Amino acid sequence: MSAEGRPFLQVIRGDATAEEVAALVAVLSARAAAAARSAAAPARRSGWADRSRMMRRPLPHGPGAWRAAVLPH
Repeated sequence: MSAEGRPFLQVIRGDATAEEVAALVAVLSARAAAAARSAAAPARRSGWADRSRMMRRPLPHGPGAWRAAVLPH
């Protein structure tokens, strides 16, 4: 058999039912999808390395604006 024709899963011992094989395929597919999602997610930058923190926020208006301008959010 060629590599394309060879089965991915093979029951070596015992007699697996179609439902058991389907459950195994579902679990392996879900695991592969979760691994692909976690690998595709970009790593979040730390707060210290994030340069967007250096940008000034707009100054607040109205009563108590002086207090809101200097206190952290």
